[in-house]
Amino acid sequence: MQNELPSAAIRRRGLMLVISSPSGAGKSTIARNLLESDQGFQLSVSVTTRPRRPSEIDGVHYHFRTKREFDLLRDNDALLEWAEVHGNFYATPREPAEEAMAAGRDMLFDIDWQGAQQLREKMRGDIVSIFILPPSMRELKSRLTRRAEDNADVIEARLKNARVEIEHWREYDYVVVNDDLDRAFHAVEAIVRAERLRRDRRPGLFEFVSGLLDEKI
Repeated sequence: MQNELPSAAIRRRGLMLVISSPSGAGKSTIARNLLESDQGFQLSVSVTTRPRRPSEIDGVHYHFRTKREFDLLRDNDALLEWAEVHGNFYATPREPAEEAMAAGRDMLFDIDWQGAQQLREKMRGDIVSIFILPPSMRELKSRLTRRAEDNADVIEARLKNARVEIEHWREYDYVVVNDDLDRAFHAVEAIVRAERLRRDRRPGLFEFVSGLLDEKI
């Protein structure tokens, strides 16, 4: 029997890619670029009680819910993780994540360090985590100001909270400094390519190697 299974077709378990950063450091842009360039990913759309910004679409950027609706989801174990950030609640809905992993698809999580901790506790073997750092606090403030979606008080609160978030960089598998968006994005792509090739994520290798050894030449 010939072993003709192409390496790209070897059965692989999906991974859960977690990208975190302080607000304004670039995680959402990198996540969006990854989704556009890599059809293997499905975005985990978070639930939030934060008010919708004019540029945001419900069900695309977030699932916007009231505090009461959020509490019902949490109390019914419909959330994989949840956290309070800047006075608002954010969470990962359980059902779409479990469906994607069961089908062998990769999931992308644009969440903060608190959510990453909870996911790590529940699904450590499936998690690949990346923390995005800004090149400087001055540049982070400049990015938040240029975004023009928050008032001065909110920006100051985000900068204060950024220092708390950055303290958790050691908890992540990889750390990327976003001093140049293209360079940071290519670094994330390289991490994904390597993680997809890990032996323990490719159960189909057992069948492939068995066929390889049985091949008659």
